[in-house]
Amino acid sequence: MLDSQTLEKPLTQIKSQDQLIKELDIGASWTVAQIEALFALPFNELMFKAQETHRHNFPEGDVELATLLSIKTGGCPEDCGYCPQAARYHTDIKANKLMDLDEVLEAAKAAKAAGSNRFCMGAAWREPKDRDIEKVTAMIKGVKALGLETCATLGMLEAKQAKALQEAGLDFYNHNLDTSEDFYRSVITTRDYQDRLDTLDHVRAAGMSVCCGGIVGMGESRQQRAAFIARLANLQPYPESVPINHLVPVAGTPLADQEPLDPLEFVRTIAVARITMPRARVRLSAGRQELGRAVQAMCFQAGANSIFYGEQLLTTGNPEAEQDLALLKELGLKTKSSCKAEVQV
Repeated sequence: MLDSQTLEKPLTQIKSQDQLIKELDIGASWTVAQIEALFALPFNELMFKAQETHRHNFPEGDVELATLLSIKTGGCPEDCGYCPQAARYHTDIKANKLMDLDEVLEAAKAAKAAGSNRFCMGAAWREPKDRDIEKVTAMIKGVKALGLETCATLGMLEAKQAKALQEAGLDFYNHNLDTSEDFYRSVITTRDYQDRLDTLDHVRAAGMSVCCGGIVGMGESRQQRAAFIARLANLQPYPESVPINHLVPVAGTPLADQEPLDPLEFVRTIAVARITMPRARVRLSAGRQELGRAVQAMCFQAGANSIFYGEQLLTTGNPEAEQDLALLKELGLKTKSSCKAEVQV
């Protein structure tokens, strides 16, 4: 039974973000060494710091539900070593043309009915053509009219294309850095790291919010994971949404035989992302199914507060919606009720 002192006072005093920053001795930006030091903390201490940061910045503790639809699958000319949509790899993915507007809107309606806040549209392009942008802007307008947040991931963008998407009402543009700059060439050779940064600049200049993260477990070192997080955290401003994917090895791709990352290292990565990007929605993305319920629960404790929700995540399986809701209910986590885009100030 709890004694009177426990009932009168909280067990722990939640610290403000300013206190945490002072405690961690953070300057104007994060260094790789500082982030490595976070990774190296005793697990319980790291989780505690992440939970403090999370509670301070998201006192409601809600989880955002996002649905991702592949509006154009396969046939991509790039050589991303993790991706079954690359035309050069022999996988089970067949190239399909861009979906019709009505199909996309039906999928968006179903996502909203299932409780999603954000609807993301992904196309397997290196970069879209202007005629593609015209078709996608119609999709964006239609999804916005349903009352959902909108997000798109279409590859590299030119400045005028980013502006056209913004004018159509796109809230977020997703363009992942994938990994650290020094590990990048081990995974991708058909696109430069700077190309990705340039697209993010175009997105910000157009006035859209940024969704940007990457994939862990591709064979990178902890130092390279720290460098990847540092690059994200030091963007000005850092992304509003940070999807952290756990590699799903796919037969036929160069990373098909990659050894899986230790689950606790993945949880550490979520915690470090939360501490270094305190106001971002940190999203559990690809690979959730392989992690299992217990590890996902630890990720929520570490500060993850967004999930890709539904049966399919581009071309790899995702836990079914009913299983997701059951887990959130069992953990006592509520879902985000608003479909209004959260923008940093």
